[in-house]
Amino acid sequence: MSKSRWWALAGFLLAAFVVAGLGGAATSSSVRTWYPELAKPDWTPPSWVFGPAWTALYIMMSVAGWRIWLRRDEPGARLTLKLYAGQLAANALWSVLFFGLRRPDLALIDIAVLWTLLVVLQVRLCRQDRLAGALWLPYLAWVSFASALNASVWWLNR
Repeated sequence: MSKSRWWALAGFLLAAFVVAGLGGAATSSSVRTWYPELAKPDWTPPSWVFGPAWTALYIMMSVAGWRIWLRRDEPGARLTLKLYAGQLAANALWSVLFFGLRRPDLALIDIAVLWTLLVVLQVRLCRQDRLAGALWLPYLAWVSFASALNASVWWLNR
């Protein structure tokens, strides 16, 4: 593979971890002060699960996006890449809304938009590159779970 392909993969990884950094910055103080005081469902994962889970998910989503970038001249690939960028923005916004602004209600709206984008992307990725679709599935599953958790936290604390 050419060097530009590897630089592109590095760019996808960098973009995902910039989103992770923004989320971490929005989360850092609230996760120690506000979040522990909220009522949460019994099935809430322990806090140590989130870091490793998101690290793996960001890597998989980056590779999936990169694989579509490699096919960027094929029909539909550019739209898929735009949707990919949109889901990154919605992903970053969720942390700002939920933890930064302490608004689970607004975060629930955002995660619904994010989940919808992820479903659309799941379909498109599976059609354009099966491995990309397989790499995307854990992200969709995690955000599905996170959506239920967000809704439960909102409901229990309204």
